[in-house]
Amino acid sequence: MIDFPKSTVIRRRLPKEAFYQHLSLTAALKARFVSDVEQIQVENSLTQRNLNLENKSDIKEILLLSLRLKQQDFDGKIAEAIARQNPHKLIFLLMYGECCQLAVYHRKLYRTAWMKKNDLSLGLQGNTLDEIWDNLVRQIAISSEDVLQRQELPIDEQLKRQDEINRLKKLIQKTEVAAWKEQQPKKRFEIYTRLQDYKKQLEEITHGKA
Repeated sequence: MIDFPKSTVIRRRLPKEAFYQHLSLTAALKARFVSDVEQIQVENSLTQRNLNLENKSDIKEILLLSLRLKQQDFDGKIAEAIARQNPHKLIFLLMYGECCQLAVYHRKLYRTAWMKKNDLSLGLQGNTLDEIWDNLVRQIAISSEDVLQRQELPIDEQLKRQDEINRLKKLIQKTEVAAWKEQQPKKRFEIYTRLQDYKKQLEEITHGKA
């Protein structure tokens, strides 16, 4: 559930052609935009005024932008291009059939897993738009509870840790497969040693020792 105040609701559909014509896109990416995106709509606008925030911030507006897709295999570079060329901070709600996915660009694009719309969870936390933005990024980009609990860390450090956790989990999975397939004892031992090192690094990060 996306829990934003009624005062922020806009639900304004944007003409797709007029929208992408204002973006600097390669020919290939423009073609993907046309083939992948069916409809674009501004769902919510978060501002200091409509959220009744007393403290000002560097961020002036955060928009929730919904993209109804023609196919689930959506090219994330489209969302990156929109976010990088838009003056507002953007949260993306990607929709395909009965499934949805949240995405946000913060130096790179982060996406949640695909899920049913009722399973989506996104709320507002913070006393300024800057704080609200950081917490929206956390909710979308950070899946590790251990990282989320490190509230003393700035958002960029938390994202760095989450990225490293994701990298190590992929390495562990790949190395486990390699160890299972390797027939030579010496090479299998080398792979197993490397696997244990990856697991140790993951343990240190997830328990806040790194």
